[in-house]
Amino acid sequence: MATPEYKPNPSFVLRKIEDVAYEERSVPELAPDEVLIEVKKTGICGSDVHFLVHGRIGDFIVKEPMVLGHESSGVVCKVGSKVKHLTVGTRVALEPGASCKSCDNCKAGRYELCPDMVFAATPPNDGTLARYYKLPADLAYALPDHLDLEEGAMMEPLSVGVHAVANLGNFRANQTIAVFGAGPVGLLAMAVAKALGAKRVIGVDIVQARLDFAKSYAATDVYLPGKKEDGEDQIAYSKRIAAEMADKLKFTERGIDSIDLVVDCSGAPTCIQMGIFIVKHGGTFIQVGMGFPEVVLPVTTLLIKEVNFKGSFRYGPGDYPLSIGLVASGKIDLKPLFTHRFSFEQAALAFETTKKGKSEDGKAVIKAIISGPE
Repeated sequence: MATPEYKPNPSFVLRKIEDVAYEERSVPELAPDEVLIEVKKTGICGSDVHFLVHGRIGDFIVKEPMVLGHESSGVVCKVGSKVKHLTVGTRVALEPGASCKSCDNCKAGRYELCPDMVFAATPPNDGTLARYYKLPADLAYALPDHLDLEEGAMMEPLSVGVHAVANLGNFRANQTIAVFGAGPVGLLAMAVAKALGAKRVIGVDIVQARLDFAKSYAATDVYLPGKKEDGEDQIAYSKRIAAEMADKLKFTERGIDSIDLVVDCSGAPTCIQMGIFIVKHGGTFIQVGMGFPEVVLPVTTLLIKEVNFKGSFRYGPGDYPLSIGLVASGKIDLKPLFTHRFSFEQAALAFETTKKGKSEDGKAVIKAIISGPE
């Protein structure tokens, strides 16, 4: 239980599939290099909902009660004895994954691949939907005064987009990108490309309303794939739609009108296949979306084009600072993405609304934000 110097620490806990409850948790004790954050804003991620509904993502299985949440910001309320760059009262964005800092991947500057990563709300580690959360001080990023805490919470999903587009995708000004999936991460990937000076940003989704928002937000072009024909197999369908997309949007497989980078944020097999068909020869394909564990790929096309095909997992060195910089400079506006806001006591409703994709008034969810305990 909380010590007298702290407020109570209510936490929103996933006990098992579709079973959540509030529990009082003890306040974490700090190591010398850690800070204690009073969490103020937390966004709901698709992975949080997936754990709620399925109890697992791949090999990460919820076996014990787990505090949900990992897209968070807050205020520093205590610092460890070795922490010099942060003080009590500093408003921060939380990078919710602590690596070991000593394995080969960490030493190579790819700490997102650390085998001993302690990541919030990934079994068996508790998340940030509580009053207090501790983390290493180097993972708490001070926010500029003109950014609010809702924007601070969105630095987590924005960093996913930055990692895919700017870091792994090596995207440059005057290039063209196609993004499959116009959910929050897809929209943020589009926004990153636009901020970096994209010539064209093509958004692809199966929901017209999402495409309409993407066009108003960051995309220069959008495309709604048609339906499968009777008896058409998946690869044939993907190849046909890719050709129809190229014809309608006037892009090619080579030259100045080609697509330099494809980012899939859907995880849908057809989108992955289409992406390989439309990316230019020698272009790059980044897989962000997690969907089916196994997918059939047009591997001959992949190798003939020499597509640089990469997986993108979370974020790594430099991604959070770049995210904060892009928002602070006005190159990315996060505010249009905040569609629903909930108190801490409404956390269950926030998850249910996100799961349904819309609130009772029919308003579609892009990003739901939960405030910290009062």
